[in-house]
Amino acid sequence: MALARVGHAVNGVLHLVIAGIALQLAWGAAGGEQADQSGALAALAGQPLGALLLWVFVVGGTALGLWYLAEVVAPSPGDGGASERAKSGAKGVVYLAIAWSAFRFATGSGESGSSEDQTQTLTQTLMRQPAGQWLVAAVGLVVVAVGAYYVQKGVRQRFMKDLTRHPGVWAVTAGTIGYPAKGAVLALVGIFFVVAAWQHDADEAQGLDGALKAVKGAEYGPYLLTAMALGIIAFGIYCIARARYARLD
Repeated sequence: MALARVGHAVNGVLHLVIAGIALQLAWGAAGGEQADQSGALAALAGQPLGALLLWVFVVGGTALGLWYLAEVVAPSPGDGGASERAKSGAKGVVYLAIAWSAFRFATGSGESGSSEDQTQTLTQTLMRQPAGQWLVAAVGLVVVAVGAYYVQKGVRQRFMKDLTRHPGVWAVTAGTIGYPAKGAVLALVGIFFVVAAWQHDADEAQGLDGALKAVKGAEYGPYLLTAMALGIIAFGIYCIARARYARLD
């Protein structure tokens, strides 16, 4: 259980690094760094003690991912039914994916390619399937729905149900700001999927890095991207607080 708590801290650190890259991107100082998970892991790998930190990510991400998957197989009493188990399963897969990516960077086999390339490859694959446009649109709508869920979870402070006790005003404030910010970014990614389906053009699909770069290109883009980055920082702070107060029973 202690290792699973490390997984929440890992998630928080990842978001803080992504937000830092986004701030650099907003004001033209990001260089070739990507404002996404791969970019964050690549940035950490290049730091002193980076390899050690990546192994912490591997252990913490794996532990938390397996804990969520265990919730699917052996749910706790009053777990909330099939929908809650589905969410636990999705979270488990996400954290195991983070652990796998961290493992690849820790062993020197990771790639710092943009999430934009990965997203467009996925979109092209889906487009080639029967009813491919509908599949891509469905993926986009699901991501938008997840984003909306994050927004309402933050605004209504439903994240408090994930905690064993009140974590303090600063952590609650971070969650209240961070969840809607995270939701807005996810919804933007989902919208790009829908646009790609509508135009039957996989190049329109964007991952996190591409979505944030699109924000920068909008009117008042640097200011909008800065606001998003600050929201992501708030989410990262909440995740770190959650490492201590998370309900893991």
